[in-house]
Amino acid sequence: MERTLSFSLSLSPLFLFLVFSLVQGQNPKCDTQEHGSTLQVFHVFSPCSPFRPSKALSWEESVLQLQAKDQARLQFLASLVAGRSVVPVASGRQIIQSPTYIVKAKIGTPPQTLLLAMDTSNDAAWIPCTSCDGCTSTLFSPEKSTTFKNVNCGAPQCNQVPNPSCGSSSCNFNFTYGSSTIGANLVQDTVTLATDPIPGYTFGCVAKTTGPSTPPQGLLGLGRGPLSLLSQTQNLYQSTFSYCLPSFKSLNFSGSLRLGPVAQPIRIKYTPLLKNPRRSSLYYVNLVAIRVGRKVVDIPQEALAFNPVTGAGTIFDSGTVFSRLVAPAYVAVRDEFRRRVGGKANLTVTSLGGFDTCYTVPIVAPTITLMFSGMNVTLPQDNILIHSSAGSTTCLAMASAPDNVNSVLNVIANMQQQNHRVLFDVPNSRLGVAREVCTK
Repeated sequence: MERTLSFSLSLSPLFLFLVFSLVQGQNPKCDTQEHGSTLQVFHVFSPCSPFRPSKALSWEESVLQLQAKDQARLQFLASLVAGRSVVPVASGRQIIQSPTYIVKAKIGTPPQTLLLAMDTSNDAAWIPCTSCDGCTSTLFSPEKSTTFKNVNCGAPQCNQVPNPSCGSSSCNFNFTYGSSTIGANLVQDTVTLATDPIPGYTFGCVAKTTGPSTPPQGLLGLGRGPLSLLSQTQNLYQSTFSYCLPSFKSLNFSGSLRLGPVAQPIRIKYTPLLKNPRRSSLYYVNLVAIRVGRKVVDIPQEALAFNPVTGAGTIFDSGTVFSRLVAPAYVAVRDEFRRRVGGKANLTVTSLGGFDTCYTVPIVAPTITLMFSGMNVTLPQDNILIHSSAGSTTCLAMASAPDNVNSVLNVIANMQQQNHRVLFDVPNSRLGVAREVCTK
């Protein structure tokens, strides 16, 4: 039996935790010294982030807001797969499509500190600059940097950006990001990550943005394209990085982004990265099966198969919050999850927004194991369940791909990646995952 669940305005676990901790006199460690090639990673809701919500939300509101954000994100990923722009409909709610985790970077000489969103599905970095029309966050001031310079139209980098045009003194370009349009000048300056200065880093200096989907902060592209961090720092980082994403429930929300092959985990299992020439930036992997508890559920092979022509397959993405599976795969996982949770008790299943498997009584959930070529990743309850702070409402934190986006793509999202070290080893064309608790 299914029905729609109605919620009272109770504070989310995230905000209750923050309020309790701050009352107790604990302070987030926002200015921890970064060392070597390792950066702190913060959730956008962190007390260290100026982008956190200005008011406490109910649990229902916070979940629905994250779902709205995911909807826009999935539209964006669909546009990458399809090779065309897809504009999401906001349904009266402003959709902020920015990726969920941010790092600090120092730009220019002398350095100016800015926050950049980590995005594994984008290549070129972009940074809001002074005089930007439509930018709302801290702006980079090129005129204050002695190492800043414009990239001219004849430079090879100008051919690596979308829709390039020749301005009065530099290469200009524009692109769509969800329901937003962004115009930028292609420039170069020193970018310092942790203690590593990267001279002459090429990025977009945002001059104008319209629409609600543009991240308020800058963006650090961790994809595999020519202007990505990996491509521009091959000699320094050897196209290798890893991250550990902290839980939403942590006060500090501080994980880490580790750049380069040094100090990466040795005991880690890998799955091959798949190459899609049409969408070379995305990190495709071969998901072959999914196990719920001890049972491998029955999923049609075509629901998981990699197809570079259509863009079908499975990607790891740092910017989507909740994993989405194409309908046949999700239904198989969901039905087995319900069977194991409900058992003979025949528990009532409720829904919340895009989550169709919620319960109002305490449950014992089975693990879910994602089975890749050469690697299994077993997700404990913290990675597959969201809980309300009032009562005992619990939802399975996965959903079916929306009908109005390209439904051929399975997305392994950041909630399912939390408290795991995810290693991207591009030279050896492999992706590794190991359990690592990085929530402080």
